[in-house]
Amino acid sequence: MKSLPRLFGLSLLAAGLLSLSGCSSTQSSAGVRDGSGYISEQQAMARSARVSNVSYELDFTLDGSERFANRTLVRFSLSDNQQPLTLDLSKAQITSLKINGHRLYPKYNGAYLEISAKLLLIGDNEIEVSFTRQHSSNGEGLHRFVDPVDGKVYLYSHFEPAAAQQMFAVFDQPDLKASYKLTVRAPKDWQVISATQELSVTPEGDSQLWQFPATPKLSPYNFSMHAGPYHVWQDNSGKYPMRLFARQSVAAQVNATDWFRYTDAGLKFFDDYFGIDYPFKKYDQLLVPDFLYGAMENAAAITFAEGRFLGSGDMTANQRQRLASVIMHEMAHQWFGDLVTMKWWNGLWLNESFASFMGMLASAEATEFDNTWRSFYARGKQSAYQQDSGVTTHPIEVPVASSANAFDNIDAITYQKGAAVLIQLRHLLGEQTFRRGVSEYLKRYSWQNATLEDFITSLGQAAKRDLSQWTRDWLYSAGVNSLKAEFQCQDGRISEFALLQSTSDPAYPTLREQKVQLALLSKGRHEMHLLQTLAVTYQGEKTLVPQLKGASCPDLVYPNYQDWGYVKVELDPRSFDTAFNHLAKVEDPLLRAMLWQSLWDSVQSGNLPLNKYLETVLINAPQEKDYTLLGQILGNMRYSKALLESMAPIHSAYAERAIRALAQMSLRLTMQNADNKDLQRRWFDAYVDFARDGDSLDHLLSLLQGHSKIKGVELDQDTRWQLIYQLNRYDYPTSKYLLQQEAKLDISDSGQKAAIAAEVVRPDTAGKRRWLEKINHSALPFAKLRVAMENLYPSSQGQLQASTAEQRLSQLAALDAEKDPVFMRSYAPALLPRQCSHASMLRLEKALQANPELSAQTQRNLKQAIEKEQRCVLIKDTLKL
Repeated sequence: MKSLPRLFGLSLLAAGLLSLSGCSSTQSSAGVRDGSGYISEQQAMARSARVSNVSYELDFTLDGSERFANRTLVRFSLSDNQQPLTLDLSKAQITSLKINGHRLYPKYNGAYLEISAKLLLIGDNEIEVSFTRQHSSNGEGLHRFVDPVDGKVYLYSHFEPAAAQQMFAVFDQPDLKASYKLTVRAPKDWQVISATQELSVTPEGDSQLWQFPATPKLSPYNFSMHAGPYHVWQDNSGKYPMRLFARQSVAAQVNATDWFRYTDAGLKFFDDYFGIDYPFKKYDQLLVPDFLYGAMENAAAITFAEGRFLGSGDMTANQRQRLASVIMHEMAHQWFGDLVTMKWWNGLWLNESFASFMGMLASAEATEFDNTWRSFYARGKQSAYQQDSGVTTHPIEVPVASSANAFDNIDAITYQKGAAVLIQLRHLLGEQTFRRGVSEYLKRYSWQNATLEDFITSLGQAAKRDLSQWTRDWLYSAGVNSLKAEFQCQDGRISEFALLQSTSDPAYPTLREQKVQLALLSKGRHEMHLLQTLAVTYQGEKTLVPQLKGASCPDLVYPNYQDWGYVKVELDPRSFDTAFNHLAKVEDPLLRAMLWQSLWDSVQSGNLPLNKYLETVLINAPQEKDYTLLGQILGNMRYSKALLESMAPIHSAYAERAIRALAQMSLRLTMQNADNKDLQRRWFDAYVDFARDGDSLDHLLSLLQGHSKIKGVELDQDTRWQLIYQLNRYDYPTSKYLLQQEAKLDISDSGQKAAIAAEVVRPDTAGKRRWLEKINHSALPFAKLRVAMENLYPSSQGQLQASTAEQRLSQLAALDAEKDPVFMRSYAPALLPRQCSHASMLRLEKALQANPELSAQTQRNLKQAIEKEQRCVLIKDTLKL
């Protein structure tokens, strides 16, 4: 890398100005920052009240080494020069600083530059800072990855919530939108990708100079820059040029055709839905390694976690649906998030909720996936109900004190409950009214920052309705309501019908207005007959439904048919009995999914013993032909297995029998569905997960070695690792040798991570202690540490987990103080000890009480762990054999 010149001696003018810099620190403490890279909402709002008209010129020198060089030139207007100003820049080695043309020695603490008020002008200002910095390895800032297959270096940026400062000097807050003009010197075989299409690429010795035009006004977290010898696919057949990038060594595992097909369909859909053309001139998507999340909506240069979207051969329908869904979600953000952006991080939920809702709407209406809403119900919505029913509940809209807290409440309530609430609002207002309000909001605030009030006002004006009460009930009040039908019949006819709304926790008493659809069904010989549906808007504790008086008495009533509402359904006794005994007769797959969920909810509440639920699974699951619903059932079966394993040694004999039965059923269904790739893959994955008895593990080894085959099942590299992982989890003879041999053959990044997972999952006390030490103290890339965390203590290894439980809890406070939030967001959920016992609950509660200094996120994870223990103990205590 080219080194930049060191700072030369201060001029007399600079020395004089430096002394003024020291005086400026005596300003009011209200605006004094704490020396970290985080900024409070109050400080951010004070800064944006003074700063405007921001633009950046960014000049990077990249050579693939562990450091990069940057020159940032930031121009801005200042409304007053009465107080100092901070400019964010993380862990840089500054080599030059100029303020309004004067070269100065920086007042820099490793997190931000503090600029003396005396150096600033009312009106236009210019700060130029040059520095070098080490690339990050935790997925934030400018992340560097060395491909173990070919040694090629790849870079990509990730800035949300406030990591742009890890790549250049910046006012790192969402409401200081700016234009970015980029210049990059990079090796000749590299691609450079950013928010705009490059203007020119010019040879410069061993490098090339990439020059990009200025972007439109973007928040810092929406800007990006990625570089490396990426493989490129291009498609110019649509209205907007589309490109796709991936590492050279994984290019053969990318199905570019599907990427471009869904991308083009989405761009057409959103152009039409919003009534606003896509706001950027090209659409780039990159598959990148070590990514922290599923994807990120960088303006016109979206990044995706490659591990979720690579594969050999044709994708299953489920894989294609997941691809389409994530593409649509990030695409919706280009309007809702990039074009119009939240003012502060309390608005992040609206960005994510809206993108989740619009991504599903686009998937349902612009692709072949008409099962999109069933998938949402089965996965995301259930996560939201779970979190919203327990200690993790919180209002959708919550204050965010500092950028350090931006992700404290980013969860299923933020994403899926928020999306469900928007879906409910769309039903309440009407589809076209909702759409008109959204379009007006986006047009009114294009290239600006907006607030929740701005959004709700736009919808209210479109609907000609005051939505303030709706906003208070749904967005500022925590908790989820339950809904139950209450009816009486005389002579085969309904004599009285009402909807009862309740709250499960008196701490969250809000009862909400909501529009749902009722369904009344009767039992037939071979199927359930739909007698009637009725749309009803209810509110309060009891809503009478006089329209149903005189209707035929139903065997089953479902009060949230087609899933319009965000509400937990409690079946009345007659309907529950019908659902339990006649589940397979329900033809509507979404209703069938909801009835399955009602049974599972009853298990979790202690009203239905787990063994009775599994009996129903063994009878009905083999008949299920809807792969989305089957995924829901199998997900609960896997959770049931984990519960049974964690209960050991209590109920061990039953657990062995039940899990063996699930494995045998899954193998049988794998073989029977050779002509249906989607169903077969679901059943095969389940079979591998349930394989723990000797015969099943013998069979996995035989499959791995090619001595046995299952028609239709191909053992690609990922599947081989899947089998090796399971054999090592249960310490099958020769499994460690198999792991070592496979690791030699597969040196790819995914292979290395799979080998770590298979190694740490082994029931080896000494090995687990070594890995725990590595997790806490090694310099391994975070992506690999995260794999180790997530696989160190599976549910089947309760005694091994207990051996280090006290150690992990005693180290928790020190780790929480030492490690960054990225690390702790993975560490706490994976490594807090849980053993499905009252003693374990008590230990966690003591840890929570003894460590009040823990971060909000880690305290939340402790509370979640306690609640999961309570649920496990309840299910264990109600299991009746």
